[in-house]
Amino acid sequence: MANRGSRTTNRLATQSFELAMAAPLVVAHRLTRMALAGTTPSARDREEFFAMGTEKVAAFGQAWNAMALQTLRAQQDFTLGLWRNMFTPWWMWSGPKSLNSNSKRAHNAVLRVVSEGVTPIHRKAVSNARRLGRTRPK
Repeated sequence: MANRGSRTTNRLATQSFELAMAAPLVVAHRLTRMALAGTTPSARDREEFFAMGTEKVAAFGQAWNAMALQTLRAQQDFTLGLWRNMFTPWWMWSGPKSLNSNSKRAHNAVLRVVSEGVTPIHRKAVSNARRLGRTRPK
């Protein structure tokens, strides 16, 4: 279980770093594009400006959905653990060790929920940075 938690931590750290690098590049490119377009943007500019809004709504919707599903999975896991603890005879209960395991389970669940939420936003920002990095603002 610790291995899965460290993988999730590493994945979340990598995604956060890449998002922190990609987002300013996308913002700078788009602001430059807006400034150069002026009051009469081209069809290509209008398409890009429209996509800016729709992709954010879509990415955040996907993020909320992914977080909700992961939260549901975590709640099911906690419920199963509760039932397991409730029906374990007292002479078989491992005491503080099982409490420590529950806290690790909660910590890993939070990491997975956050990671699931960051994934769609990260995916869109990094793909935008790659795509916009290949084009010149006109």
